[in-house]
Amino acid sequence: MEPKILELESFLPYRLYRLADTVSREFSRIYKERHGLTRPEWRTLSGLGQRGTMTATELGEQSAMHKTKVSRAVAELERRRWLTRMPDENDRRIEHLTLTKAGLAAYREMVPLAKAFERELLARMSMEERAAIVKGMAALERTLARS
Repeated sequence: MEPKILELESFLPYRLYRLADTVSREFSRIYKERHGLTRPEWRTLSGLGQRGTMTATELGEQSAMHKTKVSRAVAELERRRWLTRMPDENDRRIEHLTLTKAGLAAYREMVPLAKAFERELLARMSMEERAAIVKGMAALERTLARS
C-alpha cells in the first residue's frame, strides 16, 4: 500500500531542485563578488556571451527564467551599458539583444572562473561518481525529451 505522505527529502524532483539551487548559489558567489550580478543577470550575460544575439523570449527559454526576470536582468545590464537592444526590422515588438564591448569583456573574464568552478566541484568526486552523474543526467534528459 502506498504511503499517504510524500517525503520531500527522497522525492527526485525535489532533490534535483535542491541540488541545482545549491550549486547555483555556490557559483553565484563568484559573479556576485566579481561584478555584483544577480543570478538572472548572470544567466542573461552568459546566454548572450554564448550565442551572440538573442531575443528576451529566447533568453527565457534557454535559461528557464520567467519573462519578468529576463526583463529586469536586461534592464540592469543595459543600465550598466553591457548590452544593447536593436528593434526587429519586421516586428517592432521584438528586440535583439547583444553584449557591448564592456559586457563581452565581463563575460570573457567570467568564462575561465566558471570552468574552474565546475572543475573544482567535479574534482571533489571520484571518477566513477562523475561518470555516474553524467550518465544519469543524460538518461533523465532523454527520458524527458520524449515526454
